[in-house]
Amino acid sequence: MYCLPYLLISLLSCWVPTKRALHMFQQNRYECGRYSAWFKQNWMKQFLLNGLLCLILCGLLFIFTDGIYSYVGGLVLAAINGFVLLQNEKKKDYIKPLHCTDRVKRQIVVMALLQGLILVLAYIMLPLRFVALLALLDSSMAWILIYPMAILTSPIENAVKKHYLNDAKRILEDHTSLKKIGITGSFGKTSSKNVLQEILSEQFYSLMTPASFNTPMGITITIRTMLKSLHEVFICEMGADHVKDIETLMNFVHPQYGIVTSIGPQHLNTFGSLDNIINEKMKMIEMLPVNGVGFLNMDNEYIRNYRVRNTCKIVTVGIDSEDVDYRAVDIEYSPQGSRFNVALQDGTKIPFTTKLLGKHNISNILCAIAVGRELKLAWEPLQKAVAKVKYVEHRLEVKKINGYTFIDNAFNSNPVGANMSLEVLKMMPGKRIIVTPGMIDLGEIQEEVNRNFGAAMKEKADIAILVGVNQTAPIVEGLNQSGFVKENIHVVKTVKEAFSLVYQLASKEDTILLENDLPDAFNN
Repeated sequence: MYCLPYLLISLLSCWVPTKRALHMFQQNRYECGRYSAWFKQNWMKQFLLNGLLCLILCGLLFIFTDGIYSYVGGLVLAAINGFVLLQNEKKKDYIKPLHCTDRVKRQIVVMALLQGLILVLAYIMLPLRFVALLALLDSSMAWILIYPMAILTSPIENAVKKHYLNDAKRILEDHTSLKKIGITGSFGKTSSKNVLQEILSEQFYSLMTPASFNTPMGITITIRTMLKSLHEVFICEMGADHVKDIETLMNFVHPQYGIVTSIGPQHLNTFGSLDNIINEKMKMIEMLPVNGVGFLNMDNEYIRNYRVRNTCKIVTVGIDSEDVDYRAVDIEYSPQGSRFNVALQDGTKIPFTTKLLGKHNISNILCAIAVGRELKLAWEPLQKAVAKVKYVEHRLEVKKINGYTFIDNAFNSNPVGANMSLEVLKMMPGKRIIVTPGMIDLGEIQEEVNRNFGAAMKEKADIAILVGVNQTAPIVEGLNQSGFVKENIHVVKTVKEAFSLVYQLASKEDTILLENDLPDAFNN
C-alpha cells in the first residue's frame, strides 16, 4: 500500500530535473563528452548545492522521525520539492527550448524506467525510513542517469540512423543527373548556402539543406523528405566539429562541386588542434572527383597556405587577395546595403549591389557568383539575383524592432565574423550599441579571443551591453585595457535584462548590434 504513492511522488519530484538534464544533453548534441564538460563547468555547483540541501533535510528527517513518520515526511518534502521545481520551471524563458523529437521521447521513456527501477529496488531492499530518504534525493538522480540512458539507447539510435542513412543514399544514387554542391567552413557556410540557393534558383530547380541541417541526420532528413526527381541542383551544407566528420559526409553525398568558405579556430575543444580543423575542412576539396570543381576563399590564410592534394579544377575568389579568378573591389557600405565590382583577371569589372552588409557577406556572394559562372549563368541574371538576395536570418540582418534599428548577427559568433560585424557597426549612424555574450567553444584560446573582441570594440561601439557575468569577464578586461569608457560598459545576467537596458539607453536614430546568441547551456 505504501509503494504506489512513493513511486508517483518520487517521479513527480524528478520530472523537472529530468527535463532539464535532457534539455542540456540535447544542446550538447547528445554527446556524453560535451555534456560532461558542460556539467562540470556550468552546473556542478548548483547540482551539489541542491544535493546538499536534500541531504540536510534527509538528515533532519532521519534524526527526528522513524518508521512510518520518516516515510510520510520524506514523501511530503519530495512532493513540495517537486511542486517548487515545477513552478520555477514555468517561469523559465529558454533561448532554445527542449525540442521533443522522437529521440527525446525514447530518452524520456528510458529515464523513467531507470528511475522507476531504482525506486522499486530501494523499496524492496531498504527499510522504510531509508526509502523515504531516497524519495527526497530522487530529484538529483536525473543529471547522473543521463549516462546509463545514453548507453542503453545508443544501439537503438544507431539502428535508426543506419536505416535512414541507407535510404537517403539510395535516393541520391537514383538521382543520376543531380548537380551536388558541398559547402563547408569554420564560418560562413550557412550564409554562403543561402546566397548560392537564391542565385542558382534563377536558372535551376535547386534544393538546399534548410537552416543548419549540416549533420548526417539533418542531411538525411532533407534528402528523404524534400529532394524530388525534378531537382537539378542540391546544395548541401556540411558541418564538422570532429576529425572525420567531413570525410563521412563526402562519402555520403559525393558532391561534384565543393566550396570551403573559411577556416579558423572553431570547435577547438572537439577537434583538438587547428591543424586537425584545417585538414578536415580541406577534405571537401581533396575528396572531389577528378572532374569536379573546388572553390576556395583565398583571403583566408589557412586556405591560401594549404597545398591541395587533388588534380581537380580549382576556382579562387577573394577581396584582399589579388591573384584570384574573381575579386570584389570598390566596396561601399550603407544602411541600405553594399555596392561592389567583381574584377576578373583580364581587367573586366562587373558592378553588383546587395542588401547584405559586411565583408564576409560580399565574400559569400563572390563565391556564389563564381559557382554560377561555372554552371554557365550569364552576368545579367547574376546581377539581378544578387540584388534580390535576402538577409540570412541572424547574420548581419538589419531589422526594425519596436521602431529601433537592430543589426542581428546573433547566430554562432566567431572571431572573424565578430570583428567584421564591428566594422559594419562603425559605419552606422547615431549612437552605436553592441549586445553580446561573447564567443564559446574555442578551447584554450577562448579567453584571449573574447579579450581581444572587447578591445576591438573601442571606437566601433559607444555602449557595450554584455550578457552573463562569468562568460563576459574577458570581454570586460579587453574593454578596460583599450580605454573604453567604463560608464558605458554594462553587464547583465539575461537577454531580457539586456533588451530592457537597450530601450533605456537607445534612441530611434541609434544602431544596436546583436552579436551572438548562446544556447541556455552556455549562458552564465
